[in-house]
Amino acid sequence: MTAALLSLLAMTAGDPPTVNWPSFRGPEARGVAVASTPLTWNADSQIGPDQNILWKTPIPGLSHSSPIAWENLVFVATAVRSDGVAPLKVGLYGSGDSADDDTEQRWILYALDKKTGKVLWERTACQGAPRARRHPKATHANTTLATDGKHLVACFGSEGLYAYDLKGELLWKKDLGVLDSGPEHTTLQWGYASSPRLFKDRLIVQADQKKGSFLAAYAVDGGKELWRTSRDGVCTASWATPCVVETPGRTQVVCNGFPFIASYDAATGRELWRLKSAGDLPTPTPIFAAGLIFVTNAHGGGAPLYAIRPEAEGDISLPEGQTSNAGVAWSEPKNGAYLQTPIVVDDLLYSCSDHGVLKAYDAATGKLHYAQRLGTGPVGGLTASPIAAGGKIYFSSELGQVFVVKPGSRFELLATNHFGEILMASGAISENILYFHTRGHMVAVAE
Repeated sequence: MTAALLSLLAMTAGDPPTVNWPSFRGPEARGVAVASTPLTWNADSQIGPDQNILWKTPIPGLSHSSPIAWENLVFVATAVRSDGVAPLKVGLYGSGDSADDDTEQRWILYALDKKTGKVLWERTACQGAPRARRHPKATHANTTLATDGKHLVACFGSEGLYAYDLKGELLWKKDLGVLDSGPEHTTLQWGYASSPRLFKDRLIVQADQKKGSFLAAYAVDGGKELWRTSRDGVCTASWATPCVVETPGRTQVVCNGFPFIASYDAATGRELWRLKSAGDLPTPTPIFAAGLIFVTNAHGGGAPLYAIRPEAEGDISLPEGQTSNAGVAWSEPKNGAYLQTPIVVDDLLYSCSDHGVLKAYDAATGKLHYAQRLGTGPVGGLTASPIAAGGKIYFSSELGQVFVVKPGSRFELLATNHFGEILMASGAISENILYFHTRGHMVAVAE
């Protein structure tokens, strides 16, 4: 009996497969689904014919927006330049100059049929010259959409915040102003990348910039601002998506940042705790799994990985040389990740660097089980965050390779798959199908 069939039988006997992948990182932002997903596929014509490709639909423009799914629909966003193809520079490099991409764009939302890939509708949220510049490795549509089954929300940073229904009717929109996102004490602008987070009746938006950073909650019905908390002095720049952590007694919004990682009461915006961090250009999203909040960074000389207790209060910053305290269960000062959000599967935490070094830790204690480089030869950087289902963890390279790793305390590479296109966006999972947004397509992968 094949491993895929065994996985399918186990899934059938237990929980039903995940249907809705409502936002960046999917249900509860953990990146994990219940599904029997493919082990192998191919969409690179230079390697061979298509294998396990359900459909492949062209998506114009340039975007790192990850797909989301709700019932029978898949949604994705993009920015389409009016005068041709927008430039993109992938790979591992240090240049931080803004991209030459300031001409008129259209910011577009697409709704596709989940089983066929047919475009059901598209909507232009806004049109014009970008109000802020972007990094050469970024796009003007970095963020992932969010839905609760009634609303579909897009946050394009300086280009505004938009709410639609699932038929594409505009419900409301807001101007967030020009967000000057880039390294502190420079004139560089690197664009906006924090995806919106829907939680019950409210929409959470993290808008970090050199000056005037804030976290805000809006009523998803009508868009009324419920609260706004200044993050000046807490964060000067961040490209991370906020994480909503719901535990008995309180619900908090955890925000990666520099110089502080911080948490806020979801009802009022009041700060609950803060942790002084290294890593001055925060990108990974916090995650809540195995009873702990995990946050990582790796830039500017620091590369911390923290496991924070959800009941933390006040300033939980660690003195030099200390790795734990009342608020921090454990930490690693030099084993963090710069771009990828970590993932927890079966009580192990997996954190992968942009150079492709994968490390597996015991989630409860921080014990390192292994450190292993993914792939051989040219793989480019690894930017997209991993997803997991059915005893498989999927790690994507910028050059379109997807490495499938078996969960466990010993490293085991199960397969290497190919798209033949640049791949910067994290995948999605719905009803045993993998969805990926490549440089030019939405692709559904299924047995």
